[in-house]
Amino acid sequence: MSSNSAESADFMAQPDTSISLWVASLPLLLMVCLLSLNVYIFGDDAISGSNQVILMLSCAITAALAGLQGISWQRIQEGISHSLNIAIPAMLILLMVGALSGTWLLSGIIPTMIYYGLHILDASWFLASSVIISAIVALFTGSSWTTSATIGIALMGIGQVMGISPGLIAGAVISGAYFGDKMSPLSDTTNLAAATTGTELFTHIRYMMVTTFPSITIALIIFAVLGAGGATGGGSTEEIAQVLQNSINITPWLLLVPLAVVVMIMKRVPALPAIFGGSLLGGLFALVFQPELVSKIGGGGEFAIYKGLMQACFGDIAVVTGHPMLDDLLTAGGISGMLGTIWLIISAMMFGGAMEASGFLQRITQALMSRAKSVVGLVGTTAGTCLFSNATTSDQYLSIVVPGRMFADSFKERGLQPQNLSRTLEDTGTVTSVLVPWNTCGAYHASVLGVATLAYAPFAFFCLISPLMTLLVAGSGYRLAKKS
Repeated sequence: MSSNSAESADFMAQPDTSISLWVASLPLLLMVCLLSLNVYIFGDDAISGSNQVILMLSCAITAALAGLQGISWQRIQEGISHSLNIAIPAMLILLMVGALSGTWLLSGIIPTMIYYGLHILDASWFLASSVIISAIVALFTGSSWTTSATIGIALMGIGQVMGISPGLIAGAVISGAYFGDKMSPLSDTTNLAAATTGTELFTHIRYMMVTTFPSITIALIIFAVLGAGGATGGGSTEEIAQVLQNSINITPWLLLVPLAVVVMIMKRVPALPAIFGGSLLGGLFALVFQPELVSKIGGGGEFAIYKGLMQACFGDIAVVTGHPMLDDLLTAGGISGMLGTIWLIISAMMFGGAMEASGFLQRITQALMSRAKSVVGLVGTTAGTCLFSNATTSDQYLSIVVPGRMFADSFKERGLQPQNLSRTLEDTGTVTSVLVPWNTCGAYHASVLGVATLAYAPFAFFCLISPLMTLLVAGSGYRLAKKS
């Protein structure tokens, strides 16, 4: 995916100073206003279709304004195609995650993870524990996406059984996942930030410790304080664990499947085939450990087993336990449940591609660059550009590549080593992508964890603190590596 991002960055036009900053900013301002109106009117349901329509409308407005500036529709169309090409791997992963969630529910993997989690994790330390568990998985896999799709789903179920707010649980999972993703040498974004700026990989990782460890420490303290009061209700965990055991075949053998996915990722198997393999294993284990449930989902009859497996992959399934809370949790939408998120990503990438090809994005970032007069201003402008790129291009890779190329010479001119830039890119570009509802990362985690982006964003403390920490460190002058 990073190579696609680099190609897209090469495709970007040079800043056209003849384009008015007001004209360049108008599509973005209209988009933000209309999306805010959508959230006010539709609430969490805004992601079901109205946000997609606004993003497509914003793309059309951008194309119309570009036409008035003499930019051909052919160029806009090429920009949209480049942008969509970047998002294809993410959309394919989403399809496979839909199949994985269905087969893992049908096989009993998710119920088994919830069952053992209820016996191991204490409610008062659950949030802090979720941060640590997610961080460890992400550190060893190098992927926040895989972390959410595996242990993240289980932690969501365990926490909700304990009566903890879904937004809080998702915030804890994402905080840990993005810490591990940032610090892992296996992470694509970590490698991309280092490569884009010409920084040696482990120099980049060591340098990130200055801002990353204080950020995760503060986040852990906040989650520990929030969780110290225990659960807010939700029923007896022993009772719920018993209901699970009575409703489905619970066995530790089922945990071999998520373990296999983690091992595959650690062995550098790409995310898409690893998650596809996890889906196949989920279906196989369903046949071995839950044959009656598979037949029931399939409606009985001659082809019930086949129909049950197919339904788990592509459609809605539910494990009925008779317990209202568990019945709400033990549902999955399969591949079809991911189509709304994919529509959102397509719409967002259309808008980002149009903004890029028209030169509007470059004109706005040029205006931001002109304000970088000091080292602190340079770091702040780089951080702001990363945030802006996440909101407009809807892709975290572009939020690393584009500012990385734009500001490389500025950092050199001020006598700063490239690791200053690579750290800033990660502290802002990587971690804030998950806070934007129409960004590929925000849409992905919201869909996988079943929590709206704006519902978990206020609790993704690590992602909120990291940009502030990079500005604080730059302002103090601490550990600013300078050229001799």
